[in-house]
Amino acid sequence: MAVVIQNLTKSYGDKLALPPFSCTVEVGETVCLLGQSGCGKTTLLRLLLGLETPTGGSVTGLPDRISAVFQEDRLCPSFSAVTNVSLALGRQASWEAIVALLRELGLGDALAKPVRALSGGMQRRVAIARSLLCPADLYIMDEPFKGLDEDTRRTVMDTVLSRTKGKTLLVVTHDPEEAAYLGGRILRM
Repeated sequence: MAVVIQNLTKSYGDKLALPPFSCTVEVGETVCLLGQSGCGKTTLLRLLLGLETPTGGSVTGLPDRISAVFQEDRLCPSFSAVTNVSLALGRQASWEAIVALLRELGLGDALAKPVRALSGGMQRRVAIARSLLCPADLYIMDEPFKGLDEDTRRTVMDTVLSRTKGKTLLVVTHDPEEAAYLGGRILRM
């Protein structure tokens, strides 16, 4: 079932964080949201995730299984990369699957290090791995590739595309090149 967003809005007092927004995202579609800072992209994602309550409008067709990459990595700094992913997934992913994906993302030498000892880009990849290993029908990613150098970004984008194939992917980015590389429909907010 498609996700249908109709005139969705969010206000905080008299501040309009998300002006009326409507779109339909088909099952299995990749959609990239582009827009200036402050136009409501992150607010829209938070509404879809149920972290905020809309002021108006409606959303129908959200699947039960949604996975997210937030702007902040939201990792436990004293735990290793493997443990951070494992904590979020419980028994949904094996240790071997976690290690394999972290290696695919170029983190083979950092598996046992506490994430506080990793660079920002490495921490970002741990957060992405956590999301990709979560069994979901909709993947919501808020600027997932920020802080990654060009070669790493392409590798990570390829991994995201292969791991979400056939699933619905909604990505916020400020980079039109990233949106083009992901090959999805571009919505400007």
